[in-house]
Amino acid sequence: MLEITPLPAFEDNYIWLIANPGDNGYVAVDPGDETPVLEWLQARGATLKAILITHHHYDHIGGVPELLAAYPEIPVFGPAKNRITGVNRPVREGERIEIPGLPARLDVMELPGHTAGHLAYSIEQALFCGDTLFAGGCGRVFDGTFEQLSASLRRIAGLPPDTLLYCAHEYTLANLGFAAWVEPDSEAIRRRIREERAKRDRGEPTVPSRLALELATNPFLRTGEPAVIQAAQRHTGRPLTGQDAVFTALRTWKDQEYD
Repeated sequence: MLEITPLPAFEDNYIWLIANPGDNGYVAVDPGDETPVLEWLQARGATLKAILITHHHYDHIGGVPELLAAYPEIPVFGPAKNRITGVNRPVREGERIEIPGLPARLDVMELPGHTAGHLAYSIEQALFCGDTLFAGGCGRVFDGTFEQLSASLRRIAGLPPDTLLYCAHEYTLANLGFAAWVEPDSEAIRRRIREERAKRDRGEPTVPSRLALELATNPFLRTGEPAVIQAAQRHTGRPLTGQDAVFTALRTWKDQEYD
């Protein structure tokens, strides 16, 4: 079982640290800020073994130069489709990353949409999905396309239901507010809102989330469900054919009227 630690950064980011229990060498995922990583490692006499980058946005890569200054020999894995400062090990779909000390290899998945080169990394039953999928929601479309993001989310939906999803932001309650717009009669969404609000009241993160829970409450993974299709069609005022069209309607609705 991996040891996976969330480090809060900025207002709502999470930097994830991965290690094998008992090993004092860690892998950092999306370190947009070097300070929490360096402070956490130094407080424990630990070291950094590698960095994983999901995409090129600054709140995911801003800490890389200073971390490399402190640990100049470590590999920095990131999307081969983008030139990202500090990435010295560009990777693509289907590659397997071996990092000494971790109990298994990391599998690279290309999940474009939020950005054209967005990656995710899976190991055991954990998926580090950056800004592709959030708890209760998904990322905006920047330099990817709606169709790409829709396909990437369907790909995540096809993973084992027990998969734990380690996203990069604490957006859960806001996302579930929109989910309740889409499916106002959903008891599963109402129950989840109560549970996630209780976590935040206790100062706990709402992530990771389990894929089975996302499939039951996240509208962007439910684009084939009749209630979600009907809500998207009511909003657009026209019939929608196919999950890409439903996804695009939902994401546009959230962009324009909720966020």
